[in-house]
Amino acid sequence: MKGYLLMVVTLFTVGLLNAQEWEVNFDKAKETASKENKNIVMVFQGSDWCFPCMKLERNIFHSEEFKAYAKDNYVMLRLDFPKRKKNALPEDQVAHNKKLAEKYNKGGYFPLVVVFDKEGNKLGQTGYKKITPKEYIKVLESIIEQ
Repeated sequence: MKGYLLMVVTLFTVGLLNAQEWEVNFDKAKETASKENKNIVMVFQGSDWCFPCMKLERNIFHSEEFKAYAKDNYVMLRLDFPKRKKNALPEDQVAHNKKLAEKYNKGGYFPLVVVFDKEGNKLGQTGYKKITPKEYIKVLESIIEQ
């Protein structure tokens, strides 16, 4: 029994270490980006209803290649808009996300990926593309280089 428990704890810990680190507050993301000299990637998503959002998450953001690159180059900011009650966010987070959507996602596009410099100045945006993680990284880099 101890061996089984140790294996479960180890797998859980390894999973956490490999997980993409996401911020949910724009001010904190800007603070971290400034300290670490990184750009910000803000992702508007509907995690429980938007199929392109789910594909972007699964195929790009969960890939080892993207996670490794993002860890060294970006502060990742997730702004989720779930519809199911079981996935509801705290009211203050809902208000925060709506406020940012009013400013940066007026068209209500999902997923929308907005790239900012370390001071929080918008550089450009993109969305879901059926491409490889390496190609998606190039898309983000091209926004930064403009």
